[in-house]
Amino acid sequence: MSARGTWRSGGSAGRRAARVVTGGVLVAALAVSGACGVNDDDEARGDDGGSGRETASVVTGSDYVGIPEVSAVMPLPAGAVVTTESPTGLPQVSADESCDPLPSLRPDDATPEERVPRIRDRGRLIVGLDQGSNLFSFRDPATGQLTGFDVDLAREIARDIFGDPGQVEFRSLTSANRIEALENNQVDVVIRSMSITCARREVITFSVPYYRAYQRVLAVRGSGITEIEHLEGRRVCVAAGTTSASRLWDELDRLTVLSVNTWADCLVAIQQNQVDAITTDDAILVGITAQDPYLEIVGPQLNAEPYGVGIARSTPGNDTDGLVRQVNSTLERIRTDGTWNRMYSTWLSGLGPSPGMPAPTYVPEEPR
Repeated sequence: MSARGTWRSGGSAGRRAARVVTGGVLVAALAVSGACGVNDDDEARGDDGGSGRETASVVTGSDYVGIPEVSAVMPLPAGAVVTTESPTGLPQVSADESCDPLPSLRPDDATPEERVPRIRDRGRLIVGLDQGSNLFSFRDPATGQLTGFDVDLAREIARDIFGDPGQVEFRSLTSANRIEALENNQVDVVIRSMSITCARREVITFSVPYYRAYQRVLAVRGSGITEIEHLEGRRVCVAAGTTSASRLWDELDRLTVLSVNTWADCLVAIQQNQVDAITTDDAILVGITAQDPYLEIVGPQLNAEPYGVGIARSTPGNDTDGLVRQVNSTLERIRTDGTWNRMYSTWLSGLGPSPGMPAPTYVPEEPR
């Protein structure tokens, strides 16, 4: 039996029971919604027959001895995964320690018609982003419109391509499916607080950094959690597909990580006492604290997280170098004409005075 502790919640077929084996003796857990408990038939089927109940058990040893009786608790978010040991397949911070992931292609003197003819002919830029990342990309409850720092950046790129910031189509993505959406040409670019790493550069490419965040920890006020070491043996929420969990496993020996689809799921989880803390970039955490005054960002900055616009790698049938240069041209414009600072003041001033957009570095190229 597997020695990895992983608990999956939800699924397209409806609520289902999940057993997780870690070797040893039974240490089961149960999450239910609606009524408490399940009968033998429900357990044997592996689902609740459509009752809306959700069960999960963690098994340590070769024999399953049943689900213990527990009181009702809030169900985990659909698609949630609980991990108690560092799993393989986590997004890597760096596949090559000698790699510098930040240099990108320098803007050239070409026109948008020359750089991105297919996007121009289509008449709109297709952008993958989040719809629930407060301050970066979220729906305004008053208007229902997408808004935020990343949304403004997408509109600036569209402005330079078409002369109209409104010629953009937004498609919602989770952190876990950002790269897949680029590889399958479902979107032109991903603007979703995506850290530039060497491992990611092996499968996609990036613009120059448009923002530098720092990984931090979010906890309930008065919880006693003030350092990353205080997370030892605790429950921590992260978004699937991010690099946050990798860094926790590097620092801590005992940890329970709840991976969910969205940061909104993490907010609900900490409010329901399903986790003790959330960890991700400070810019995202500021957006979460704005929604709950009982939460606070604690501890020092852990790691720098340079955000870039994700773009598919060039292939024989899909040359994306022109798109990279087009995006970098926009980033250079907003860095020098004051637009970036205005965007920061609108959305991220809670982090302090504007640090300015990171200075770009470009790939060395032969003169044309």
